[in-house]
Amino acid sequence: MHPIIYDVSVSVDGFICGLSGDISKFANDGPVVDDYFTRLGTYRMALMGRKTYEFGYEFGLEPGCNPYSHMQSIIFSDSLRMPQGSEVEVRKRPSPEVIRQLTRDATGPVYLCGGGDFAGWMLEHKLIDRLILKRAPCVLGCGVRLFGGTPPASTLTRINTKTYENGYVLEEFLVQ
Repeated sequence: MHPIIYDVSVSVDGFICGLSGDISKFANDGPVVDDYFTRLGTYRMALMGRKTYEFGYEFGLEPGCNPYSHMQSIIFSDSLRMPQGSEVEVRKRPSPEVIRQLTRDATGPVYLCGGGDFAGWMLEHKLIDRLILKRAPCVLGCGVRLFGGTPPASTLTRINTKTYENGYVLEEFLVQ
């Protein structure tokens, strides 16, 4: 069974984006982004919710296209419809067992791409193995929370910390 890794940028106050999906305060180049792209290359499956997938439309992603061409991408949604010949798979709301089966079938680590509510559900069901935070030196004040509305209490063990010159701190945790 391969690990599920929630690898995400987050503000100091715990938001993965601001109002209306604003990510302008997060780095889009430099060493923290280079390191992220290196990790991204090791993931073999991406899991995400509908809002996270549709967020890509704002950056030119066409419906049905895979935002991560080297990975199998699965979007969980009860309402999203894809065109014929889609490069991504859309599934209805998952059960914990469906997610566990996906990790058994994956060919490598699984990237939990988001979003906050979906990550909160995954945490609640003890489906996240590792958490990698790219903590940005900013306060957003509102937006989408790291684990949605009310995340369950969880114990984490920090296994890695790296500080970047631009003020970012990368923290990697095992989720107990």
